[in-house]
Amino acid sequence: MSHKSDIEIAREAKKRPIQEIGDKLGIPADHLLPYGHDKAKVSQDFINSVEDRPDGKLILVTAINPTPAGEGKTTTTVGLGDGLNKIGKNAAICIREASLGPNFGMKGGAAGGGYAQVVPMEEMNLHFTGDFHAITSAHNLLSAMIDNHIYWGNELAIDERRVTWKRVVDLNDRALRDVVTSLGGVANGFPRQTGFDITVASEVMAILCLAKDLADLQSRLGDIIVAYTRDRVAITCRDIGADGAMTVLLKDAMQPNLVQTLENNPAFVHGGPFANIAHGCNSLIATRTALKLADYVVTEAGFGADLGAEKFMNIKCRKGGLAPSAVVLVATVRAMKMNGGVAKADLGAENVDAVKAGCPNLGRHIENLKSFGVPVVVAINHFVTDTVNEVQAVKDYVAEHGSEAILCQHWAKGSAGTVDLATRVAEIADAEMAAFAPLYGDDLSLFEKIETVAKRIYRADEVLADKKIRDQLKAWEDAGYGHLPVCMAKTQYSFSTDPNLRGAPTGHSVPIREVRLSAGAGFVVVVCGEIMTMPGLPSKPAALSIGLDKNGAVEGLF
Repeated sequence: MSHKSDIEIAREAKKRPIQEIGDKLGIPADHLLPYGHDKAKVSQDFINSVEDRPDGKLILVTAINPTPAGEGKTTTTVGLGDGLNKIGKNAAICIREASLGPNFGMKGGAAGGGYAQVVPMEEMNLHFTGDFHAITSAHNLLSAMIDNHIYWGNELAIDERRVTWKRVVDLNDRALRDVVTSLGGVANGFPRQTGFDITVASEVMAILCLAKDLADLQSRLGDIIVAYTRDRVAITCRDIGADGAMTVLLKDAMQPNLVQTLENNPAFVHGGPFANIAHGCNSLIATRTALKLADYVVTEAGFGADLGAEKFMNIKCRKGGLAPSAVVLVATVRAMKMNGGVAKADLGAENVDAVKAGCPNLGRHIENLKSFGVPVVVAINHFVTDTVNEVQAVKDYVAEHGSEAILCQHWAKGSAGTVDLATRVAEIADAEMAAFAPLYGDDLSLFEKIETVAKRIYRADEVLADKKIRDQLKAWEDAGYGHLPVCMAKTQYSFSTDPNLRGAPTGHSVPIREVRLSAGAGFVVVVCGEIMTMPGLPSKPAALSIGLDKNGAVEGLF
């Protein structure tokens, strides 16, 4: 049993030149734009050239509500992709790029773990191909142009108190949540209160991940609402004249990145909105490209299925015309025990009763996913401390809920540990049975859409929203935005808005703090409970243990 760290395993990888990986998918070398030897962008010309091909099967990997015990959703996505290739299938994976916020904060990187990783792990978790820098720059260019417009006479009559566009930075920095800009007198403009969000919560990130091509990208950027006049007339990015320059900054970032797994299988890593505050899926352009090139595409959606999978189905699939053939729901025995009330320090001891007590969280996710009309398989991500009895307890519980659970050992064994899962998932995907449909239609009112998600997915009794919020939703409907889906910003740790409420709570209510119109991305963000769109660092951030060793290699990144 290996006790090497993820970074040590990744560093020992026998990587193939990226042209060979492209070749597996039939991408000619001259349509790969290499960034070094082990990563490349896929050209827009090539993407356009495969548009008319039939689609492969789409498989979504999601998870139970995260616990400090760890679930391993990305690890399972990678392991399943490798497993499908091992059993002779032509499969690719699509995951999100990593944000520097969690890297230097608490959650860590986004490249998988153990022997189920995507490499180059260090670059992927740091600057990669510069996509997030491009998004940050494009977003902040718009911020600068808004303030500049006001400074030079404010021809559009923007009400400075009603500028809704904030600034962004790709770090956890709570000091920037609420700031005042333009202090220091006449030369610096008019002081106003604003703030920063983390880059992955930017509407520009969501737009990049939902746009079909560069023309669609520019059109959506132009639609972003940045401010209002005193008469409440919306001012857009197009009015400010920033959409063209922003598109230029994002031109390369729009092209998906191709890398490889430890087993040299193709992986697209592109886009990265958070799932608790944004829509939590990799880019539509990467997923659609992968579907044209591979027979099976394994993709993930962030955090628990109540957030990531719900948004994948209701936002990404709706906007991109996608339909998943199967869903893999990741769970661990350790997380079941935590949901059953066991403290993290005591997880090593066998406790079948606690496993059973924690399983209702898993059961509810299974029910919720089935309500979209898709078949669900549970992947039990194996840890060395799991006992046979504990694993059996999960399998029995899942069987009682009309699904099946399969033990996966990809973390320790790579693809050899996911052959059973891959075989079953391929069978299900090939059976042509899924009758996928989003949870709600476009024609419901915005508040009814919020209520649908809150009641059917979170199992809440009611949504609490004061008159101001209801009036705002009504005003957007009157302005022609009523058809948009809703993007719920909520804690990932619970079905409810209380992060401490584990298991499968009922009888709770969902308080809405604010609503934001993302007219370019094409959804309404609904901020619930205490969720922050700019996270803070923990008392001992991961950054404290990250550095270079004497050979110049990165240490402490995971």
